Amino acid sequence: MSVAALSFPLSSYSSSNFRNSKSFKLPNATSQQISLDSSPPNKTPSSSQPFRKTGVIVVGAGLAGLAAATRLQSENIPFLLLEASDAVGGRVRTDFVDGFTLDRGFQIFITAYPEARKLLDYDSLNLQRFYSGAKVFYDGRFHTVADPLRHFSDALQSLMNPIGTVIDKLLIALTRIRVLSQSDYDILTADEVKTIDLLRRTGFSDSILDRFFRPFFGGIFFDRELGTTSRLFDFVFKCLALGENTLPKSGISAIPEQLAAKLNPNSILLNSRVVSIDCESEDGVTVNLENGDLLRSDLGVILAIEEFEAVKILAGKTGPGLVKMPVRSTVCLYFSVDSNRVPVKDPVLFLNGSGRGIVNNMFFATNVAPSYAPPGKALVSVSLIGLYDSVPDEELVERVMKELTDWFREGDVRSWRYLRMYRIGFAQPNQCPPTNLMKDPRVKPGLYICGDYVTSATFDGALVSGRRAVEALLKDRATVKV
Repeated sequence: MSVAALSFPLSSYSSSNFRNSKSFKLPNATSQQISLDSSPPNKTPSSSQPFRKTGVIVVGAGLAGLAAATRLQSENIPFLLLEASDAVGGRVRTDFVDGFTLDRGFQIFITAYPEARKLLDYDSLNLQRFYSGAKVFYDGRFHTVADPLRHFSDALQSLMNPIGTVIDKLLIALTRIRVLSQSDYDILTADEVKTIDLLRRTGFSDSILDRFFRPFFGGIFFDRELGTTSRLFDFVFKCLALGENTLPKSGISAIPEQLAAKLNPNSILLNSRVVSIDCESEDGVTVNLENGDLLRSDLGVILAIEEFEAVKILAGKTGPGLVKMPVRSTVCLYFSVDSNRVPVKDPVLFLNGSGRGIVNNMFFATNVAPSYAPPGKALVSVSLIGLYDSVPDEELVERVMKELTDWFREGDVRSWRYLRMYRIGFAQPNQCPPTNLMKDPRVKPGLYICGDYVTSATFDGALVSGRRAVEALLKDRATVKV
C-alpha cells in the first residue's frame, strides 16, 4: 500500500483549546536556559478527563523534533510539536544581551552536512565563514595549521612548524582521501575504535596529536582524550573536507527557527512539558502534560528529547537503555572588548596546544560575524571542556583571563568585560565505542525515539534521526493498514 494513503488534512484536529500552552513564537532576547527537571505534576488528572487528540505527537522541538515535524508536514499528517521551554531549538539556542549575540555554548555549523543541505536554506541563514584552519598556541606563540586546498601558501609555510611533522601533514592528506572515498553509510557502520587509537594506528606523531588533534577534535566532541568513536571522527573529518565552518549571521538559533517557520504555527506548543506516556491505554498512545492536560495520538508518539529525559519517561519500558557516562560537558564564557583592541582580525579559531591550562579553544566571534556585537565592540568566545562545577563563576572568569594574558597582551585581555557564562552539563551524548550510529528509532509500534544519541552526535545526526523516526512510524502504519 502506498504511504500516501496515510495523509490527512491538517484541519482534522484542533489544538486551539489547550490550556496553559502557547503556540510557536520566535525566541526573544530574554529567553532563559531550558529546565531539565522532569518532576511529576502536582496533581493527577481525573481518569474521566477528556483527551485531546491529533495524528502524531512529537515531544521536543530541538533539531530532531523539528526535522520529524517537517517530514510529517510534508506527508500532510497532522501533528503537535510539544516543547517544554519557551522557544524552539533545544541545545541550539541564542540569547541577545546588550546588543551582543550569545550562542549557548561553542557551536559551529559545517556547510557539508548532507541532511542539513536538504532541509535548510543556506542563503537565508547568511552564513559567515571561518578561516579553514586554526592558530595553535604552543611554546609561547601561535602557529598556523591551514587547509592546503584553500590556503596553499599558508599551509606551505606551516610545513616546518612544531605542530606536527611533515609526515603528519602528509598523513592528514591521506586521511582526507580515505574518508572522501567512503559513503556516509559505510563510515557510520564501519569497524570502530577510539579516535585516538585510529590516529595512532594511522601513524600520527605525539606532537600533532597533543598540539592539534586533542584541542581541535576534542573541542568538537568535548573530549580531549579522543575516546569518541572513530566513526564519528571520520564523518566529521569528511564534512570538514567538503564544507566550511560557519555561523549564521543572526546566531546559531537561526537554524531551528528557520525549520520552525516552515511549520503550521498552530502545531507548535511551547511551555508544554510532558511527564509521562502511556502506551498501554485502550485509547491509543496517551501523553500526560505537566499542566494536567491529556493528549492522545492516533498514529504514534515521537520522543525527540535528550537521552536522559527519554530514559526517565520510558522507565520500565523498552527504550534507549542506560545513558552512557560520562556525558560530554562544556563551559562557554563571553567577553566584550572595544573593536580596536582585538589583537587579531582574522576569522580564525585559536587552539590550546600547550598541554597546560583550562582553555581549550577561543575565537573573536565578531571576526567571523560582525553582527554578533554592537558597533565599536567585539565579542570574545572562550570554551572549556568539562563543567568545572566546583569552581565559582568569579574564580573561573579570573583563571581564564589570567591564562589568556599568556596568549595575548595582558593590557588587552584586562580590558575585556565579562558578559555571561554558560555551564552546559549535557552538551553531547557519550559516543565512545561500542556505538550504534544507525539505531532503530522504534521502541514499539506507535512509540519512537530520535536525537543525536540515536545517530551521530552532530547537527546532521539530529536532523537525520527525526526523519528516520517518521519513516519508521509510516512503515508501521502501512503494515497495520495491510
